[in-house]
Amino acid sequence: MAQEFPARVGAKQIQLFGGVPRLSQSHRPNQRRGQTDGLLLRTGDIADEKTMSSRSVSRSEPSVRLIEREQPVFPVNVAVGDKNPMVLSALEGLLTRDRRFNLLLMTSDGEEFVNCLDRLSVDLGITGWELPPLRAPDILQMVAKRPGAPKIVVYSGTRDPTAPAVTLHLGGAGFVNKLSAPERLLEVFAAVAAGDMVFPFDNIHRARPNPLDSLTNRERDLLAALETGRSNAQLAREFGVSVNTVKFHLRNLFGKLAVRNRTQAICLYLEARR
Repeated sequence: MAQEFPARVGAKQIQLFGGVPRLSQSHRPNQRRGQTDGLLLRTGDIADEKTMSSRSVSRSEPSVRLIEREQPVFPVNVAVGDKNPMVLSALEGLLTRDRRFNLLLMTSDGEEFVNCLDRLSVDLGITGWELPPLRAPDILQMVAKRPGAPKIVVYSGTRDPTAPAVTLHLGGAGFVNKLSAPERLLEVFAAVAAGDMVFPFDNIHRARPNPLDSLTNRERDLLAALETGRSNAQLAREFGVSVNTVKFHLRNLFGKLAVRNRTQAICLYLEARR
């Protein structure tokens, strides 16, 4: 039976599964590395001197052939984040009964979810579209900057038709609706862990991602403030930061939106809100 290690972050309940010894492995379970298991000698390639002298040996037929085999991808270490305790409980039941998955973390706190991904050597992260104080786009952007980042599957019942496309655009590995059957969920999680990407075909090709979904909460607030025509100094006073910090955020904002100046950013913001 898996041990539980409860910890508190504010009023949110964090649960760690499995214990420290299992987390101290020197490599992550889903790394696939070619491994030379031995040498394969074919009997037709072994001959005495008489045989070798009586026929020519083609260089395209080596006498020694290396056999490479891949290490199995399962079990994979999994972290789950969802704001709904009932969803967390249901996913815990599904994942702990399936030997392909090693459940390490369950949390309803977005920041704790992101912070634990590296500390717990997570291979597969599963998150809802809203995981306060973060959203799935925020999480995907934060995770994408980390070396050896885990694969992220968004598991959500959001009515936003662009959510799957946004998830794909920001580097997510899969999107699955909360109305899907339990068997479907496990299939998607296993497929992503094994290296596939799984998205709803119809939604991906029908919806255009909202460019504002790639922004952090602070960047969205800053973009909304730009519409009012405030100067950098006014923005700095409003947000309680220095003018240089405002300029830094604006550069990041323009880069994410692929625009060159305030006017283009405001036009894109107004268009996206329609």
